[in-house]
This record gives sequence, C-alpha cells and structure tokens, in this order.
Amino acid sequence: MTTTQHPVNRSRPTQEAQSNPSPQNDIYARVTAKILMDLEQGNLTWRKPWHSEQLNGQVMRPLRWNNIPYTGINTLMLWGTAAEQGFKSPYWMTFKQAQELKATVRKGEKGTQVVYADKLTQEEEDPNGETRTRQIPFLKSYTVFNANQIEGLSETFYKQPERVEANPQSRNAELELFFAQTKAEIYTGVQANYSMTTDRVQMPPFESFESAESFYAVLAHEITHWTRHPSRLNRDLGRKTYGDAGYAKEELVAELGACFLAADLGFEPMPETKHAAYIQSWLEALQNDKRFIFQAASYAQKAVEYIHALQPS
Repeated sequence: MTTTQHPVNRSRPTQEAQSNPSPQNDIYARVTAKILMDLEQGNLTWRKPWHSEQLNGQVMRPLRWNNIPYTGINTLMLWGTAAEQGFKSPYWMTFKQAQELKATVRKGEKGTQVVYADKLTQEEEDPNGETRTRQIPFLKSYTVFNANQIEGLSETFYKQPERVEANPQSRNAELELFFAQTKAEIYTGVQANYSMTTDRVQMPPFESFESAESFYAVLAHEITHWTRHPSRLNRDLGRKTYGDAGYAKEELVAELGACFLAADLGFEPMPETKHAAYIQSWLEALQNDKRFIFQAASYAQKAVEYIHALQPS
C-alpha cells in the first residue's frame, strides 16, 4: 500500500515487426476483456508465471527465441497464456522464426497474440498555413507460439532450470544488496507502506513474514511505489484520497512492478492479503478505462527499469 539479473533489453526484434497492424480499439478491448475476466474470477494470472507451480523459486520473464525478455503488457499476456495452457518453456516465437530454426509448429496449435508499439508520422497544416509533422502512436499485433507447441527445436528451448531449495527464513544476500543499492530509506515498523510525505518505505520485521520470498515480494511492491516520487519518475495517477480511483491505479502499477521485479530477480511473487479488496477496485478502474492495463504495465516497466538502473554497472 502507499500512504500519501538483468536489465531488460528494449531492442526491437526485426522479424516480429513485419506483422500487420490491428485496429487499436480491438487490441485494447481484447486484452482488457481478458484481464477483466480473470479478475472477475479472482485470478491474478500475472502471479502465475510459466513454471511457478513446477519450479518454486525459478520464476522468469517470457523470452523471445534470442533470449531477449518480453516487457510490459506482453509479459502479462504470455504469463497468462502459459498458466492457462500449462506451458513450461519460457520461450516464444513466430511461425516464421520457428521455421528458420528448422522447427515446426504442431498442426492445430493456437498462437497467442502480443503487441508492438510503433509511431506513424503525419503532416498537418496549422491555422497559419504552415505544415507541421506529428507522430501518432499505435499498436501492431502479431502471433507467437510457445516452444511447447513446436517440434524440432534444440533442447535449449525445452530445458527446465534446476529447482532451487532454500531456507525460507534466511535473508537473501543478493536481494538485500539489490534493494540497498536503490538508496531508498527503509525502516522497520508495524506495516508495509510507502509515504510520499516522508519519502520512506516502512516494512514489518523480516521474521513476521511466512517466508523470505513473501518479504521480498512486499518490499518490491513498496519500492515500486517509491519510484513515483517527484524526484524520480514523478508518477501521478490522480490519487487524492485513500481508496479512490487514483489509489487503485497506483496499487495496480505497484502490483505489476513487484511481479516484474520478482521475475527479473528470480523469485516467485507471493500474494498479499489485501488482493481481494484490490481486485474490486481494479475491476472498476479497468471497466472505466479500457487502456489502463496497458498504461499500468508500461508504468510498472519504467519503474522496474529505473530500479535496475540504480544498480552499479
């Protein structure tokens, strides 16, 4: 809540850009409808990454064929499909990319649509008769298949990472250092929150959490809130009072940011007790703004990239 290993590569995969653009409203409406349906059923599909049930502690981002991670809304879309279909491989690729790897998509397999943001340059004449150019953002969609839907790929695409066993109540030195490197002021108190007024993160005692993973997941959530400060990303979603629409939107950004960070750092995000209440507010926010899940994922992605950038190179 809020009171007031490896950075993502943003390179564009050239083959994926060859796909035909889809109507804007169709893409936003389709993805938002899927998220809304999951929320109405009480499911947080972004908290069920591709192999969280099979390999506890080995969560990661969905990957392109060339090991470049997917980001933003595509992470949510692919995590959701993997959870529903039981895919265990993190790798996704287009039909053509599979062919170029001398592999074949199995007959009858249904692909998953992901999106790519692009810009259209348009010339316009202003009231003075002068010609000006402006860039109009739009989305393209294209279809990818999970490696588990493809035959003939090298073993690399199917191999599962080894299960990691750890003492659930032991502090993780690498994660401790990662969060310390942000230079955020974190102190021990009675609840988990970030205060804009004092610019401090409060966390309950480590020993009060059921597991180390749940502690770091909550800390990742609060550190995502911490990035909204005016001196950092200056993220203002219109929050005025506790529980209003702006509050719900910021909570969704922090929720997604925590999941993205957990995937990047290699641990499984743990659900929080307040999610049942949050789900209702998220449903209302998404029903009133069909594009917000895209914006929330984008805000979360920027927050995570900001936190990664604070780490020594």
